[in-house]
Amino acid sequence: MSSSTNPSSAWPRRPRPKDGAPNILVFLTDDVGYGACSTFGGPIHTPALDALAAHGLRFTQFHTTAMCSPTRAALLTGRNPHRVSMGRVTARPSSYDGYTSVIPKSAGTMPDILRRAGYNTAMFGKWHITPEWEITPQGPFDRWPTGMGFEYFYGFLGFDTNMWSPDLVENTTFVPGGQDTPLKHFDERMADRAIDWFAQQQALTPEKPFFAYIASGTAHSPHHAPRPWLEKYRGTFDEGWDEVRSQTFRTQKQLGVIPADALLTERPENLPSWDSLDKDQRMLASRLMEAYAAALDHFDHHVGRIVDFLKLSGQFDNTLILFIQGDNGGSAEGGFNGLLFEQSWANGFDEKLEDQLCLLDQIGGPEAYNHFPAAWGWAINTPFKYYKQVASHFGGTRNGLVVSWPDGFKARDGMRSQFHHVADIMPTVLEAAGVEAPGQIDGVRQDSIDGVSMLYAFHDESAAPRRRSQVFESMQNFSIYKDGWLACSTPVNDPWEHFASRSTTDAHERNWELYHVDRDYSQAVDLAQAEPQRLRSLRDEFWKQAEWNKILPIHPPSAGAEGRPSLGAGRTEFVFRRRVGNIHADAAPHTTGRSFRITCELVVNSEGRGVIACQGSSICGYSFYIHDRRPVFYYNAIRPHVARIEGLDRLSPGRHSISVEVRLDVRAPGSGASMLLDVDGHCVARGRIERTLRTLLNQNGFNVGQDTVSPISPDYTIEDSALVGEFSHVTFQLL
Repeated sequence: MSSSTNPSSAWPRRPRPKDGAPNILVFLTDDVGYGACSTFGGPIHTPALDALAAHGLRFTQFHTTAMCSPTRAALLTGRNPHRVSMGRVTARPSSYDGYTSVIPKSAGTMPDILRRAGYNTAMFGKWHITPEWEITPQGPFDRWPTGMGFEYFYGFLGFDTNMWSPDLVENTTFVPGGQDTPLKHFDERMADRAIDWFAQQQALTPEKPFFAYIASGTAHSPHHAPRPWLEKYRGTFDEGWDEVRSQTFRTQKQLGVIPADALLTERPENLPSWDSLDKDQRMLASRLMEAYAAALDHFDHHVGRIVDFLKLSGQFDNTLILFIQGDNGGSAEGGFNGLLFEQSWANGFDEKLEDQLCLLDQIGGPEAYNHFPAAWGWAINTPFKYYKQVASHFGGTRNGLVVSWPDGFKARDGMRSQFHHVADIMPTVLEAAGVEAPGQIDGVRQDSIDGVSMLYAFHDESAAPRRRSQVFESMQNFSIYKDGWLACSTPVNDPWEHFASRSTTDAHERNWELYHVDRDYSQAVDLAQAEPQRLRSLRDEFWKQAEWNKILPIHPPSAGAEGRPSLGAGRTEFVFRRRVGNIHADAAPHTTGRSFRITCELVVNSEGRGVIACQGSSICGYSFYIHDRRPVFYYNAIRPHVARIEGLDRLSPGRHSISVEVRLDVRAPGSGASMLLDVDGHCVARGRIERTLRTLLNQNGFNVGQDTVSPISPDYTIEDSALVGEFSHVTFQLL
């Protein structure tokens, strides 16, 4: 019948999911080792995850990629990370095909496929797969969450954020700070938004299932938590990492999350024993670990709130929940003593123990950006060796997976030991939803999917694993699994080393190890000498798969950076005629290693206050502003390295030309510098900062006419940071 005789045929047809299609809810935490949480035998209480496991299954041989961005890319695309150009975190791309950080259109995502099949889709939390030069208010937005299949997004785009004053985006709009309840932790805000979205989705489109992805930044540094959670863990870790690891190992065997014959691997030689620490070092290390535990426990509490809402609304039983506890193993990036400020590591600055102890009570709160010592990162990976960044060993790649779906399978409180990988999540979800991956999306032919569905294992504990092989590579550490054996390189770099100092050893000259992981669960007994022929065969297979997966060439972080796209690099002058807020560091003036001058032509009124230009956060950065009608420049190169200069005389009402100049001693990142304030051609203040920042991370952005998220200077709040008075332009010059 033609549309002329049947008018209803002219209406657009909405996609319909299969009858009874389940809701899908994927949780992902950050930097959580296999032996961290109580669900997998660890010392940190996770009752909400325990309850999900009791309703469903624990997978005890599930793997990630050893790094944040690659795991997230593999999760959402169902492909190995290098095949979608995400071989590293987005802050460290290179020009080689597998490492550009630009996910191609030929790698359609799970949320996009489900959206087209009739699902509502939403994402909350950490994204971390947008190329850094695309994180601007001007876009492009193709690789933001809403450009990759999510109808709603509330979270942050970078690798971490201050959980007390987060750098947030809603859909494609940056969210100003200072508007939410003071000191409301991001995990609470995120859970509130997620529950609101679930309620609205069911009220408006009850006929449609949902796909939701909740990826908190917890427990990546900074390890922030409310005071009651911090107090809960006081003294819990005073026995140290060696004893905690031993206790965890015993508990894991009692729970059955590791085999009875598993071995506890030894502490790496480059990590200190707990007994070798003095009293002050132990006190600091304990407090830092308490904050980590509190952060993970606190997030679990909000997971419980979300699950309770699904139960209250009658959606829980037909919701397939996949909870991946960690996007890689525990992190060792905190170095030997740990850090009060993660930015110290990024800048290559050493924190003095005496300075750290002075700020002990700040740990976990908004004034710190704390990270625990490397040995705690190793301890929470029990029973495995090594940690995050090390894709050659299970300490970097094995993470706990819990699956709950009361309507979908009968098993309760079960264990599954089949070998699986994070790329398997998408095929599992699509099979459960009854949706086929399309051969084309918007006219673009789709690349093959690497993942295999795990649905078979939901129903059959003894089923043979359908994943027989998997290749891994991260930060020049690599391995290959095949049919119960794993061949791997011996690590050559320590995660706490600054990227610029990483080894450039030829990958083909690396030492190899060999493990029969079907019988040696924890990768404890190296059989390289006993099985040279098998090792040779697996090594050859690795190079073959490495080429197919775009892993080659294996190269250090410093290689391949030439020609990287950037909106700010190469520019020496920026002119702003209106206020701008929260511009990503890539698009902002690149001040590290450069002298610079900021000039403002301003009409001052009787109030005379507010920010002219600033970049950074309360943890580190610089701010040029007017305070009580006096010009001020404030530079925080990570406490205690803070400098402030201020003009003595108040500015008279009327037009003024105000400038600040930062002159480096030498043109090099981290150099000391002199600072000069000028009003109407006269120097009104000068001072010095003994070191400058080597890098300004995207925490938080660059602003003109205001501060936006976390006040850089204690002289003002976000609410009163707006510049009072008119300015014709603000000029930023790199000298």
